[in-house]
Amino acid sequence: MVHFRVAALSDTGPVREINEDSAIAGPRLLGVADGVGGAAAGELASATTACVLDARAQAHPGLAPDRLLRTAIAEAQRMLATAVRADASRAGMATTLTAILTDGEHTAIAQVGDSRAYLLRDGRLAPLTRDQTMVQSLVDAGRMTPEEAATSPYRHVVLQAVDGEHPSDPVVTSLDLHPGDRLLLCSDGLTDVLSPAALQMVMGLESRATVAERLVRGALDAGTRDNVTVVVADVVDGPPAPGRGAQVGAVVDPANIIAPAPYLGLRTA
Repeated sequence: MVHFRVAALSDTGPVREINEDSAIAGPRLLGVADGVGGAAAGELASATTACVLDARAQAHPGLAPDRLLRTAIAEAQRMLATAVRADASRAGMATTLTAILTDGEHTAIAQVGDSRAYLLRDGRLAPLTRDQTMVQSLVDAGRMTPEEAATSPYRHVVLQAVDGEHPSDPVVTSLDLHPGDRLLLCSDGLTDVLSPAALQMVMGLESRATVAERLVRGALDAGTRDNVTVVVADVVDGPPAPGRGAQVGAVVDPANIIAPAPYLGLRTA
């Protein structure tokens, strides 16, 4: 039976006034949600989505991971839609989401938008997600090179998000994880400025907390202009220790969670 040992860290960065990223990191669930920059209430969208996912994972530990991820994302989308109908100033609120959930035997990953997940195995770092962005679609079609995509002014235009207007269609797939694997989930404030080679070098350090700190500091030193959020998780064998893990970023403030009453009790159980 596998579970996660985790470290998580989020920084507002040198440019943004608020942190619109949210992350959850527990023994069964990992997630990073990045409120869409420039849109209304990105911090509400990311915090609410992360909170719903966390609460549902705790409330239904026996549900198949792929089914639970889809159900929680749909519930978060409905909450955002209700919030927009109640307050027109929230129109456009949206968030990305990358999440990994395990029940000990089966593991699934869900992707909406351009936050990313990576797997470090035997010293090699490999991507687990593919950006759902305009430029990535052009790269896939052979109309843009990866080098051009990295500097395109449209590189942050996502084709899909968890929002209050359009039901999302998350890409949900199974993961085959083994004890000894290490996972990284992150917002694009990290990957905009650090190369995969740089990520791989830091991910090989022994301490998860040190990895998280070095990655965030590296992004800040490299001149990121966005919020930076990372979750580092080691895959280990055996029953998980009690506790729900860590939450960082916008999700730690209940004021950022739409209609928090049904969820806060579960978050602290």
